[in-house]
Amino acid sequence: MAAQYQTLSLSSSSCARPLHAAFLARPLGLSLSTSSLAPGAAAVRRLVVVAAVKKAVAVLKGTSNVEGVVTLVQENDGPTIVNVRVTGLTPGLHGFHLHEYGDTTNGCISTGAHFNPNKMTHGAPEDEIRHAGDLGNIVADFEGVAEATIVDKQIPLSGPNSVVGRAFVVHELEDDLGKGGHELSLTTGNAGGRLACGVVGLTLLESLLETLS
Repeated sequence: MAAQYQTLSLSSSSCARPLHAAFLARPLGLSLSTSSLAPGAAAVRRLVVVAAVKKAVAVLKGTSNVEGVVTLVQENDGPTIVNVRVTGLTPGLHGFHLHEYGDTTNGCISTGAHFNPNKMTHGAPEDEIRHAGDLGNIVADFEGVAEATIVDKQIPLSGPNSVVGRAFVVHELEDDLGKGGHELSLTTGNAGGRLACGVVGLTLLESLLETLS
């Protein structure tokens, strides 16, 4: 029995060091020099820090049966790619904008005006003079489904003009892109009421990357 006990004691001692190191591992992103990490771990930490793809999402809801999902992806400082899918619409064109506030306490009306950090008048997405939140129209088919991909440089996911925390709004009518001659053309595009809205938030993966970096 004494010999068996001695064998177990030696085995436990030989395992103590790696177990101790494993439990002392510190979360990535703390002030831990890469020289104290294994080569593989250092490489993983560098990948986290330089991760340049940002992702966000907005879930659209309203008082009617209109609903949808908007996903946003931005790589480095490039344009933001916005994928939109909305259901429950009447067939035809509907204004689609980014509004200033992510406040839906009083429904979509409390999201404020179009996001307009440069203090411009309303226009089309391709116009030089436009609100940053002017994203034109989405088109619903005969089943009331609108799908669109928008690529835009004025709605980044980081920086002073970040759209995170703001809100997308789908409107009742077609946006006249500031060219309709109506008294509201240069402010709202005369796009009518607000059917559904959703606040832009970072995805889980993006939130984890920000925490780790």
